[in-house]
Amino acid sequence: MIKVSQLTKSYQNLPVLKGVDLEIKQGEIVAITGASGAGKSTLLHLIGTLDFPDGGEISFLGKDVLKMKKKELAKFRNKNIGFVFQFHHLLPEFTAHENVCIPGYIGNRPKKEVDERAQELLKMLGLADRMTHKPSQLSGGEQQRVSVARALINNPSVVLADEPSGNLDSKNAEELHNLFFELRDKFNQTFVIVTHNTLLSEMSDRKLVMKDGLIC
Repeated sequence: MIKVSQLTKSYQNLPVLKGVDLEIKQGEIVAITGASGAGKSTLLHLIGTLDFPDGGEISFLGKDVLKMKKKELAKFRNKNIGFVFQFHHLLPEFTAHENVCIPGYIGNRPKKEVDERAQELLKMLGLADRMTHKPSQLSGGEQQRVSVARALINNPSVVLADEPSGNLDSKNAEELHNLFFELRDKFNQTFVIVTHNTLLSEMSDRKLVMKDGLIC
C-alpha cells in the first residue's frame, strides 16, 4: 500500500534520513522505534506528506505523491491519511464533536454525514457523554481518543501516529494501544506508529528499528 524508496532528508546540512526503504501493507500495525534523533518522526512526516524529501520516492496506493500538485496532494492527504500526535493538537475553542468533524468538513463531505460519523466514532471510543466538552474539560486519555476519532473521520487508508501514548499514564496508554488493535481487527485499519513504548512495539505486527537515519 505504501512504498518508500531511498528516501533522504537533511536539515541545515545535517543528514537525517540517509536512503530509507520501507513497505507497508494494508491492515498492518507497524511500530518504528529507535533513539531520539534517529529520524523516526521525520520519516513519518514524509510518509504523511507533511514535509518533502530531498531525494527518493514515495508511492501511496500506487500513486507517486511527490509528483502531485499542491491542491491535489492536500485532497489526497485529507482523504487517505489520518494523524495522531503526542500532544493531541485539538482546537481549544471547539467541542470534542466539532474537533472530530473538522477533517470531514475540509473534505467537503455532507455535513449531516460527517456529524453522524463523528458521533458514531466518539460513542465507539467511549466518549458518548463527552461530545460537547471542550479539550480543557477532558482528561489526557480522553483528548487522545478524540484525536483518534478525528484521524478516522474520513475512513483513511492509513493512520500515522507519532508517540501517541507519550503523554499518557500506563493505564491510558494500554487502553490506547488495545484500541489500535481493535480498530485494525474491525476495519482492517493500517497503522504506522513511531513510539518509545516497548509494550506497543512488541505488540505490533512488525517492529522496525531506526539508527543513524536508516532502518536497521
